[in-house]
Amino acid sequence: MKINMAIPRTLEIPALCQPWEKAMGAAEVKRTMQLVDKLGFHRAVLGEHFLIPSDHLALSGAFWHHGTGALSAVAGMTENIHLASSITILPLQHAIVQAKAWSTLDWYSGGRAIPVVAVGWLKDEFEMLGVPFHERGKMMDEYVQAMLALWYEEDPVFEGKYVNFRDVRYEPKPVKGRIPLWFGGDSEAPWKRVAKWGDGWQPAFSQPDKFPEIMDFIRSQPEYDGRPLGLYFPIESMRVGEGHVETNAENTTGSWDAQKAIDLCGWLAGQGVTETNIPLPPLRDAEEYLDFLRWVGAEIIPRVTG
Repeated sequence: MKINMAIPRTLEIPALCQPWEKAMGAAEVKRTMQLVDKLGFHRAVLGEHFLIPSDHLALSGAFWHHGTGALSAVAGMTENIHLASSITILPLQHAIVQAKAWSTLDWYSGGRAIPVVAVGWLKDEFEMLGVPFHERGKMMDEYVQAMLALWYEEDPVFEGKYVNFRDVRYEPKPVKGRIPLWFGGDSEAPWKRVAKWGDGWQPAFSQPDKFPEIMDFIRSQPEYDGRPLGLYFPIESMRVGEGHVETNAENTTGSWDAQKAIDLCGWLAGQGVTETNIPLPPLRDAEEYLDFLRWVGAEIIPRVTG
């Protein structure tokens, strides 16, 4: 099991952050990331929104970073940890811009970028950005194909409804030969995208006992070629439902009990999960948060990653 962590001070969803987090500034985030970079965490993740409608502030909060912009800053703070979105709303920015943002992050980080992409759900945000909400699935499929052409073809060509280019050159190419591409979502459309193009799946609302069935569905698709697939599931995600509504899900709060955390990892592994977070217990302040991360690095990661 690989252990990931959520970059602090990147959102204000009530169910997913603690009060002390709002007092953190960029210097405190940098200190945190420099610490976890030495502790064996696999990837650091953050979400992304551009505009939150006023009638949704209570559930989603207004504080969100530009995903690849923030991850690029974190790349400069670290040397080892992978840098992932959770999740990039792919249709909200043009495919060429998305491809360039991710390959730039990949280049500066030495090949540590992991885009996790999905179609999005907040209709008002699409409308304010001038993106047709009801075409986002078709846009997603075109955008992915266009990005792959830019990343991997020497003389990339793509012709579609939303993206067109030819007689162009594109660099930088992926540092390590490829950029792992993951998909988020809980319906057949994203699962088929995983089968066709993906390196892994990140569920949002699917329950863990359904994961084996869903992964079997993905592997049964004719486009799937047998490549290894990951499954990232932070247990804290069960605290929120559609629209960031709190679910009051049980057994999603962390503790300082090492065996309980190890047992959680074992149970998730039995459902096919390959990456997770160790959920935070209630913490007093940022200093105790750093102590918890040190504890995870010393007591949990060595015992579950072997």
